[in-house]
Amino acid sequence: MKIVIVGCGRVGASAAEAWDAAGHEVVVLDMATSAFERLPSTFKGTAIRGDGTDEDVLRRAGVAGADVLLALTEGDNRNVMSAQLAVEALDVAKVIAKVNDPLRASAYSELGIATLCRTGLMLDAVNEYLGMPKSGLPGMLAPTGQHHGGDHHLETSRTSAPATEAARGAAVEA
Repeated sequence: MKIVIVGCGRVGASAAEAWDAAGHEVVVLDMATSAFERLPSTFKGTAIRGDGTDEDVLRRAGVAGADVLLALTEGDNRNVMSAQLAVEALDVAKVIAKVNDPLRASAYSELGIATLCRTGLMLDAVNEYLGMPKSGLPGMLAPTGQHHGGDHHLETSRTSAPATEAARGAAVEA
């Protein structure tokens, strides 16, 4: 499976590491080359410095026709822009945008973009630990609008290895 991850923060790097180790073709995009230091030396995928909200950058990175694109930057707007390009212009089968604002997560889901809402997921995890009921906030929302793919889930395992110069040197510029 070809998986593209926009944003090589803690979540993006962990996802890239796990899916790469599972044998998937993984492409990671980030605007900061230093972000790729989070990838382990064993990472066999592609790390590309570039703006994930720029359609030309996404095309040069080979995003068109990918199986999955996850937009995992720290900015809701950037994630939605990247996801929208993937859905509408690049024919990516499954697209997920991390969105921190629960209201926006629901709205974007209705516009056809699957959303992952960290706020709802974290609050529900805390409530579960405390023996309290779920918050009712969105966690993972499948797209309900007209442009969207299916709804299968990816299962992964996480391994860890320290980042080295080899991983840092693997970044290319789009």
